[in-house]
Amino acid sequence: MAMMKTMRSGVSRVAIRWKTVVVTTIVGAVALAMLAPYAFMAVSAFKPQAEIFASPLKFFPQSATLDGFNQLFKLLPYARWYVNSLVVAVGGTALTLVISSMAGFAFAKYEFRYKSALFVLVLGTVLVPFQVLLVPQFQIIRALGGFNTYWALIVPVAANAFAVFLMRQYTISVPNELLDAARVEGAGEFALWWRIVLPVVRPGLAVVGTITFLAYWNDFFWPLIVTTEPNMFVVNLGIASLIGPYNNQYGILLAGALLASLPVIIAFLFFQRHIIEGLTAGAVNK
Repeated sequence: MAMMKTMRSGVSRVAIRWKTVVVTTIVGAVALAMLAPYAFMAVSAFKPQAEIFASPLKFFPQSATLDGFNQLFKLLPYARWYVNSLVVAVGGTALTLVISSMAGFAFAKYEFRYKSALFVLVLGTVLVPFQVLLVPQFQIIRALGGFNTYWALIVPVAANAFAVFLMRQYTISVPNELLDAARVEGAGEFALWWRIVLPVVRPGLAVVGTITFLAYWNDFFWPLIVTTEPNMFVVNLGIASLIGPYNNQYGILLAGALLASLPVIIAFLFFQRHIIEGLTAGAVNK
């Protein structure tokens, strides 16, 4: 019996190893397939214009050059576009964190009339397509004279239902006894949120902040609606404006796309651990 159990455990370990090898191989192949276009774009940004579509197509440049980057900054206000994207992404992320954490604190720790109905209403906004809200938001921005302004790019999408829901789930885990003890010591409600709640829900803040930053940075449609002056374009909109039916300078486009992708990659790599920990921790809160 002992020998049979040993053989079975050995067979099971071998099966687990083979499953691990197969899964790792499949995941690695999918990852390589997804990374291949980006790698080709990154390498092609350093190719001369004539080599980008040379036949036969070669992955690495024969003569690397920085002409695409030099022309990108000399001929276009790319630096201004980059600053615009940073201002919008950082400012929008900060505003979203403040709104979502405060709303999550209120829904998690306060009792008031129609609390459940209001929370369901907030979650229900997730089901409303952005295109349905486009015309009302456009009319409001036009009435307030907000075209070609930073606040028009930031404010309309700062109140995020998913962020409110996630921060509520994290705030529920904050012990009520801790909040009551702080109230006894004379702390106000703002101090409770700032000094007690925010430090405890930092994993959730990391998740919401990263997702929000990526959403603001990658946004194209809303900036296309509310910005008409080239100096107020964000990076995505500025790069898209260079694409035309004839005589596209692909070296400039690839250089701009490469630089535009760097903040997204850096943000994800820097907060990757926090995102995974935050999502897994938030999944078990009730």
